[in-house]
Amino acid sequence: MASGGKLSPHVIVVSLAIVYIYFSTVFVFVDQWFGLRSSPGIMNTVVFTAVAIMCIRNYVVAMFTDPGRVPPSFAPDIEDSEHPIHEIKRKGGDLRYCKKCSSYKPPRSHHCRICKRCVLRMDHHCVWMNNCVGHANYKVFFVFVVYAVLACLYSMILLLGSLTVDTQKDGQQPEGSYRTVYIISGMLLIALTMALGVFLGWHIHLTLQNKTTIEYYEGVRAMLLAEQGGNVYSHPYDLGVYENLTTVLGPNILCWVCPVSNYIGSGLRFRTAYDHPHGVFKTTTTTSTSSSSSS
Repeated sequence: MASGGKLSPHVIVVSLAIVYIYFSTVFVFVDQWFGLRSSPGIMNTVVFTAVAIMCIRNYVVAMFTDPGRVPPSFAPDIEDSEHPIHEIKRKGGDLRYCKKCSSYKPPRSHHCRICKRCVLRMDHHCVWMNNCVGHANYKVFFVFVVYAVLACLYSMILLLGSLTVDTQKDGQQPEGSYRTVYIISGMLLIALTMALGVFLGWHIHLTLQNKTTIEYYEGVRAMLLAEQGGNVYSHPYDLGVYENLTTVLGPNILCWVCPVSNYIGSGLRFRTAYDHPHGVFKTTTTTSTSSSSSS
């Protein structure tokens, strides 16, 4: 695992939020609703802790995994009949070349102005991880968001349940420090659940089409240009829903929720919709633009 992420204010904020949500959920919500020593309390504590561990594990792996570097010796082989897709610049028709890195760019790669290098299958630069999301860490990043949404929803349910039980018992709202915990946690969980839920939905949409965030916006522009020319744009890496899922998450469904991504290959070439299962190919090119992205 290559070191990609570094401590930053954004990473510290995420870490503090995770710690606060975990301790408030276990030692306030679960304790107030069930009691930590009861069977339901122990069960909910164990399940929520497992979800939290998987969330943290995927976050750390995504943060410290190098998203993918372009080898210094990389050069596109335009005579390779087995891999006919070669992305070209929209202007000039030349193969994509990064002037900042002084090297050719493989398909789906882009230069990140923050990381100051080209990233394989770049999706975006995530300030909350202080690292790019690309070929080698997109899967674990995606799974981290899944677990983060699950953890927020679970914590929200425990918050509402404990608040209801506590109010029924005492006939009043929680007092003292607990009231503060409930208010802060409620505001934090509502904001995170909504933001992460939308973000997860967006990346599910991208994954089902085998697109990156950059490719989505490039595809919108390419579609408009194709329509102006009387053509129909088709994303070349869209292999169908199931193939797209296995391409991004892995061939083993049981490992889709695990922080492993050793199946993904070099990131220099990708299967396309033009590949024929029996080895017959249609030669084509796709247009792209060199760009940087951050979020």
